Amino acid sequence: MLNIARLNSAPEIFYSLQGEGTRCGTPAVFLRLAGCNLACKWCDTKHSWGNGILCAAHDTAAYIRDFNCDSLVITGGEPLLQQAALTRLLALLPAGMHVEVETNGTLCPTPELEQRINQWNISPKLIHSGNPRDKALKPEVLAHFATLPQAWFKFVVQGEEDWPAIEALNLPPQRIILMPCATTRAALENARPAVVDMCLRHRVRLGDRLHLTLWDDKKGV
Repeated sequence: MLNIARLNSAPEIFYSLQGEGTRCGTPAVFLRLAGCNLACKWCDTKHSWGNGILCAAHDTAAYIRDFNCDSLVITGGEPLLQQAALTRLLALLPAGMHVEVETNGTLCPTPELEQRINQWNISPKLIHSGNPRDKALKPEVLAHFATLPQAWFKFVVQGEEDWPAIEALNLPPQRIILMPCATTRAALENARPAVVDMCLRHRVRLGDRLHLTLWDDKKGV
């Protein structure tokens, strides 16, 4: 069974545009799983931390297929807390479906799950997330993801003071994305200029947050 986040008394599965990362703007089905092993103080999906709705893999797969979309984004919460159930789900979906996983980078994927994922969007949490550093940053896990060419590293940043912690992780710079720390459209507009400067200074990619620009802090979109 999959533990899926609950939104408006229903499992949070919806069709929208990918708002972050290298496939920003791409239509996709989103599957938000419940439960997380971190507690970021600025998290915009805290409703996913608690108990969700238990759904069978075949029912979830049927619901996803009904959207008739060839792209799936699995997010949370922390999806890698449910790897066995995810592996069963993906076996029921079309082999050609492009599957992305959004993860905080604290857990290594199993070989069975790893071979089915087309893109990993890893978002390591820095000190301003409010999580203890030894719990939020797992260098050995991030080193494993760095060996995967389909893995990208998205950092939510507040300013230049965040760069030393990012640099110390020794991740491939061409696969680092910096995103403004914001949970509303107004906050995004205010935070973006400083992050643009960081990206130019360190020659890494800017990751905007399209969902905030389009829908502000609305959930389920």
